[in-house]
Amino acid sequence: MVRVILTYALGIVLAGSASAQLLDKKTVSLAAAKKMAAACEAQAAKNNWKVVITILDDGGNLVYLERMDGATLAQIQLSEGKARAALFFKTPSKTLQDELVNGVVAPLSVNGVVRLQGGLPIMVEGKLIGAIGTSGASQSQDDQCSQAGINTLSVQ
Repeated sequence: MVRVILTYALGIVLAGSASAQLLDKKTVSLAAAKKMAAACEAQAAKNNWKVVITILDDGGNLVYLERMDGATLAQIQLSEGKARAALFFKTPSKTLQDELVNGVVAPLSVNGVVRLQGGLPIMVEGKLIGAIGTSGASQSQDDQCSQAGINTLSVQ
């Protein structure tokens, strides 16, 4: 019995001596999100596309949303869903759309995910830090807008 108590006490002491480590991680700042959105908007405006741009952080939280004049209300949810798809699956939402077209129906039940082209993960130094989604033009044009936003990042 004494041996069990000593072992338990030693475990508590060792656990207490190990310092907890906090992670340093990059995230999408408001300034970066605004810069990305401006590039998306510029791409859309020069082509007369009316889009909504959504930028999420790595936790799926909204960092920035922009609705261009003339973009429909439905595009708000679609752009967020495309960004969410890219974030949750760490892949362009086009990949998920292609899977759907090819008969891969799982995972259809992930809340808030839209499996249509236009969402891209935001990667920095090989790590996922967020996602961007655009909706309002054709799917390939939405993708072009999102890519314009990604291209503003100095580190990919």
